[in-house]
Amino acid sequence: MSLKVENLEHNMAKLTVELPAQDLEKALESSYHKNRKKINIPGFRKGKAPRFMIERMYGPEIFYNDAADELINSGLRAEVYGNEELKIVSRPQVEVTQIEKGEPFIFTAVVALKPEIELGKYKGVKVEKISTEVTEEDVDKEIENERERNARTVSVEDRPVKSGDITIIDFEGFIDGEPFEGGKGENYSLTIGSGSFIPGFEDQLIGAEINEEKEIKVTFPEDYNAEQLAGKEAVFKVIIHEIKEKELPELDDEFAEEVSEYETLSEYRDSLKEKLKEQKEKAARAQKEDKLLEAIVKDSNMDIPDAMVEEQAARMADDYANRLQLQGLTLDQYFMFTGLNMDKFIEQMKPNALKRIQTSLVIEKVTELEGFTVTDEEYEDEIKQMADEYKMSLDSFKDMLDENSRGPIEDDIKVKKAIDLIIDSAIEE
Repeated sequence: MSLKVENLEHNMAKLTVELPAQDLEKALESSYHKNRKKINIPGFRKGKAPRFMIERMYGPEIFYNDAADELINSGLRAEVYGNEELKIVSRPQVEVTQIEKGEPFIFTAVVALKPEIELGKYKGVKVEKISTEVTEEDVDKEIENERERNARTVSVEDRPVKSGDITIIDFEGFIDGEPFEGGKGENYSLTIGSGSFIPGFEDQLIGAEINEEKEIKVTFPEDYNAEQLAGKEAVFKVIIHEIKEKELPELDDEFAEEVSEYETLSEYRDSLKEKLKEQKEKAARAQKEDKLLEAIVKDSNMDIPDAMVEEQAARMADDYANRLQLQGLTLDQYFMFTGLNMDKFIEQMKPNALKRIQTSLVIEKVTELEGFTVTDEEYEDEIKQMADEYKMSLDSFKDMLDENSRGPIEDDIKVKKAIDLIIDSAIEE
């Protein structure tokens, strides 16, 4: 087995892998044993025809696909994935260039390589000072949010719909007088002003009465996910069964007791002020980190391959889909609400994917230049913190770890050290 590496532009490489003819013969024999029961040859029971008879009738190519898959996988494992010098950061784009009995098997794989980085200034970087002052208005706003969270919904019968109401509706949509798929719903809970429906739908419900049948005219966006509806005018027949509004609790000592450990509203306000101060300081540090890394990335030089960005964007899309699933939503439902599709969704992810790659390379380079190490005490402190985050005992958490866990955890500690260095050495203006 041999490997030839041809460097391409933008940190891409074309790898040519050659396996000897005997490896191809073994793979063809393996393919024969795998597939022979599926092949009919006159005069032989199914699965009993010898390989040469099958190849005489169908040609040797009948076994090429499975043989190629087997050899590509073994070639990638041996020469590509196991090659630490290559530092591959994307899935290979594979093409078979030679497969013929008695000849070596040859395929190419185009891959993205981890880019080198010329790191800019990372110590003493100037950054704008961020205020962490907590005002009385901040406290008032937090209290109002808590009242909203503790509000109860009550039915309203003596007035029409207004913005902010929760309505229970039946609806059916028509295009050119004909109902369309997905355009019907019953006893649907819709908050007016939430923006969860097509633009214009919710606004036209304002002023409607209970049991009133409304005709609502809307136009689907041109980039709507369901192509058959994109740009089309539609009429929805809507019946409002119920109108609900939020009823906020009174702002008094009793409210403070219900939502906190404090007995008076004054004590509750003081505790909120302390909590908001901590939150603002944490947010300011995160914002400072973001601005500093952005400045360092701008001052650094790196050539990120498109394939690396595309893979990162796809991973981020998968993560987002998993988070949606935890909320009871599928990706298809999300696309229906937003008018996106998978291609547009991943395209939207690309700017953040590029930013994530750039900052990761910057931090990794800082850890390399600074030569950060991790002591046993630092490692123990980190896994204690991780156990707390997962609400597990330290012993139970340690039982989950194996001999391969320490490396990634130490890498995380080094990343934190690099970020601390960048932030603590920054000059606030």
